[in-house]
Amino acid sequence: MLTFNINRLLKIRGVEKPYAYMVASGFSSDFSARIIKNKTRRMDLNMVERLCELFRCTPNDLIEWEPSPEQAAVENHPLKPLERAKKVEGLTQLLNSVPLDKLEEIESLIKERYNTAR
Repeated sequence: MLTFNINRLLKIRGVEKPYAYMVASGFSSDFSARIIKNKTRRMDLNMVERLCELFRCTPNDLIEWEPSPEQAAVENHPLKPLERAKKVEGLTQLLNSVPLDKLEEIESLIKERYNTAR
């Protein structure tokens, strides 16, 4: 089954108050509540675009595939790239446990790898 998984992106981006964040970012209270509770089954492309801009992601990052047991057994299923591992979600917690001097090293590596200057 395909679902929108905004909570995954909120965790990855370190958002602690999802509802307030979504509303402050210009989304309606109704939309924000529905998407956070995974009650959204369809979405206009303009909303997909707004979410992608907010989270700096692609539409594929907004969607998650939870295969049935039969689908999971298919090695080369076309939706396999949308099956999510939970690895990235704990990144914020992991970074919070790293000593400050090591964070500077990690920051330098990220800037070097992605050529981002701040």
